[in-house]
Parts: sequence; structure tokens; C-alpha cells
Amino acid sequence: CGRSPWAVCLGFGAKRSLMDKPLKIMLVAAEASGDVLGANLAKALKARLGDGVTFVGVGGPRMAELGIRSPFDIAELSILGIVEGIKAYSRVKQRVRDTAALAAQQKPDAVVLIDSWGFTIRVAKAIRKASPQTPLIKYVGPQVWASRPGRAKTLASAVDHLLALYPMDAPWFERAGLSTTVVGSSALHIDMAAADGNIFKEQRGINKDAPLLLVLPGSRPKEIERMTPVYEQTVRNLKAEMPDLQVAVVAAGTVADDVSGRVASWPFRAHIVTEDDKYAAMKAADVALATSGTVSSEIAMAGTPMVIAYKIDNLSYRLMKPLVTAKYFTMLNLAADQEVAGEFIQFDATAEKITPEVLRLLKDPNAAKAQSDRQTQVLELMGRGGPNPSELAADAVLNVLEQRRRT
Repeated sequence: CGRSPWAVCLGFGAKRSLMDKPLKIMLVAAEASGDVLGANLAKALKARLGDGVTFVGVGGPRMAELGIRSPFDIAELSILGIVEGIKAYSRVKQRVRDTAALAAQQKPDAVVLIDSWGFTIRVAKAIRKASPQTPLIKYVGPQVWASRPGRAKTLASAVDHLLALYPMDAPWFERAGLSTTVVGSSALHIDMAAADGNIFKEQRGINKDAPLLLVLPGSRPKEIERMTPVYEQTVRNLKAEMPDLQVAVVAAGTVADDVSGRVASWPFRAHIVTEDDKYAAMKAADVALATSGTVSSEIAMAGTPMVIAYKIDNLSYRLMKPLVTAKYFTMLNLAADQEVAGEFIQFDATAEKITPEVLRLLKDPNAAKAQSDRQTQVLELMGRGGPNPSELAADAVLNVLEQRRRT
């Protein structure tokens, strides 16, 4: 307690601002996952400083709930692959200018740029050029250990500090001269105690003994467009083998209408799951079929065996593939250095190839349990059960400000 010069301990971890003027922190998040990280960081800072901190920035609905009004809809920045990036280049440049203009207008004490490498690195450079003295903090670095390691040096020249998710991130950026704090992944600290799979089934009229497949198609419009047809055909194949198979589909908030509309046209019943019921659905499911992303760690936290799929446009994939050095696509598999969860990427992301792996887990309880147990073991390697990432991130932000004040 007392790590920040702007706060004093009041007991039980509470703090009160001592500043005549509240700190102003700018948070910039361009995707749904970053919006959650930004909101959680804001809450942790608010818990420390109370009225001694205010927020401005760019974000989505979670940050908006805290009063952070975004100057534009971040859905415009949900871009996958090189080809999509080229098509959206002029729009991205305009949003970079808008974000830099917001920083110039608000004059924040620090800017935290969350994930979304292509967008936030441009914002960092624009703000650094206009206001060299403003501390810039990157929250989630690019996965340089998987591809394009030169990005570590690029980031080190653009920001003052990195909040990294995993211990394996730090050496890459520290070698490039960027001071780094490993805060951990929020996905490894989700409280699922209140999530009840039996209640989930009961509320939807699903027999407690019926096999249940949970489909998680993603949170970006292009992911939904590319992956839902693959998952629909996969479920068709599975139901031909297991007519009693029940299906539930998670409709993430940012794409809920799109997912619901597509699933409504499927020739079999699929239960739509909202974000509020997502963890209960994970616990209820016998197997999850998911588009690769942070959700893979959440599924593992629920103890459910999974199969992962992903694809982008073919041209982008061909352009990017030579740059990728990692053996696996999914963080769980990368941490284990083996394919714990089956991965079906790009040209392998077809119903014909995915169906047998999902069917194996649905029909072989021993195989499903073995994979679930191994997933749990890997979570420990990834840092499950450590300190709360948002709390560590808040401390790191305040430490950066304190160091800047002293120089």
C-alpha cells in the first residue's frame, strides 16, 4: 500500500486521492476483449484513487458503462488479416487521427493502449509525436514469440512500458529495451463458482443426460461470417451420428444479432447463449467447438474439452504464414508445447476434418476426461490462481506515473 504518490492508505487497501486535480487516464481499446480489459483496469484504478482519477478514451460497451464515451464505434476496427487491413486502411487512419485528437483535447496524464496491435501502434506514434512527455503504456504486447519478432523493437521505440499477459512475453521486449510488467491474463482469473451447468440445462429443457455441444463462433463480424457455415455443417454431420445431440451457440454481445440470425436458419434447434450465461453453458457442455481466441482459456477453466478452429481470407493467410514461427495457434497448446486441444486452422478448418475430432470426444468419455485434465494442468503453467491481473495492471500504471514524476 502507498506505492503511488497520489494516494494514501485508509485501511483494508482503500485509498484516497491527495491531488488537487484528479489524474486523467486515457484508455484506448479497439476490440471487445480490449474493452473488457480497459473496464477492469478502470475499476481497479478507481478502487485505489476514488475521485482522484477520471477516464477518457476509446472503447466499447463495458467502458461506456463506466462513463467512458468513445468518439466512434470500435466495431469499425474489427479487422482480420492483411487483405482486410489494406481495404480498411483509410478508415483506420481516420480513427487514429480521431484518437490522437481526443488525446490532444483531453491532455491525459497517461495513455493506456490495449491490444489491437495495428491500430494502437499507430495511435502511440501519433500521440508521441504530438505530446512527447505523455507516458504511453501498452497493455498486451504483440505475440512476437509466434511471428515478426521485430515488432518488439518497434513497440519499445513507441511506448514507455508494457503490461504483458504471460511470463514468456517479458524477455522478448526487455531485450529490446522496453520495461515490462507481467500482469497475467484475466481469462485465468474468472470466478465460475456461480456457473451451474445443471441449471443451464434445466432452464432450457435439455435432458440432464443428453450430450451437449457448445459452439463459440467468435466475437468479430468476419469470424462469424467465415466460421458459422463451417460449424453448421459440422453439427449436421454430428447429428447424423448422434441424433440426440443438443447444441448451444454463444452469441457474443458485439455480434449477437448476426449470430442469432444465422443460427435461426439452421435446420435443427440450437439454443442461443448470451454472455451472461456463457460460463454456465461451458460447464454444461460435454465438448466445446470454438473459434480460436481468449475463449479457449475460459473453456479450459470450466473443465470442458475443446476443439479449436480458425481461418482468415486465403490471401492474407498465404502472406502471413511465412512470418509465423510458432508451432501452434492456440495459447493453451503454445504453453504446453504440444497439441492438447485439436487445432484446425485455415484449409484444415472444414466440417469434414473437424467432425471426427469432436465426435471422438463426445463418444469417448475417457478421452474427453484426459484432455480436460491436461488442459487444467496447462492452465497452471500459464499462471492460473496468481494475483488479479487488473490489480497488477493498476499498480503498474501508477508506478509508471510515479517514475515519470520523479524524473
